[in-house]
Amino acid sequence: MPSKPYGMICALSKACEIIEPRWTLLILNEIWSGYTRFNDIRRTVGNISPGILSKRLADLEKAGLIERIEDRAKGTVDYVRTPAGAALEPAMDALAIWAQRHIDAEVALSDGDVSSMMDYFCRTVQTAGFPSRRVVIRLNFADETGPYPTWWLVAEPGARPEVCVEIPAVDVDLYIETTKLSWNAIYYGRSSIARETEAGRLYLSGDAVLIRTMERWLPRSTYAAVDGVRQLPAAE
Repeated sequence: MPSKPYGMICALSKACEIIEPRWTLLILNEIWSGYTRFNDIRRTVGNISPGILSKRLADLEKAGLIERIEDRAKGTVDYVRTPAGAALEPAMDALAIWAQRHIDAEVALSDGDVSSMMDYFCRTVQTAGFPSRRVVIRLNFADETGPYPTWWLVAEPGARPEVCVEIPAVDVDLYIETTKLSWNAIYYGRSSIARETEAGRLYLSGDAVLIRTMERWLPRSTYAAVDGVRQLPAAE
């Protein structure tokens, strides 16, 4: 992968030469999560360019960590992990746990991309915790400097939820005013709904049932329950 090797003959240096280039572990993580198509991987990884993703996938295939499967009849290409790629799971898991315990919350959560955040929220929100009717949630991120600080989630019974940045022609059930830092802190177990509300970084208004049951439908990272997670400091 790197054009110039470390010049050392040891197991760690050789592993770093393969998995160290930027995006490599994140791409493997998304394939681990079940995303096998190029566009899905690109969307879920974040701010990666198509060119870089193509190169990283080719590098991973060459290294024997993934396999490229082309279905000419369907015109599709999927990327799946090989046994060697799957064997990295414990190491990746250990890195994530280490980050939860040893990296300050402000540092760990400072680079959230709101588009990626909302895409993931749409895919993982626990709609089984919603009332059996259409639910519309409006989220506004006060610290988002990009063109779309406000997003809407629309969830219809029996259908996949959708997110949009244009005002839908439906009534809003729940208004959420927060920050990307606060929202991510709750997701990663770096804080809680009650703590962020008390700190004034999370404000909820609207449907009382949705507010009361938020713990049931708000998704959490699989690493949120790690012991010793560094917490987001209380508001000054």
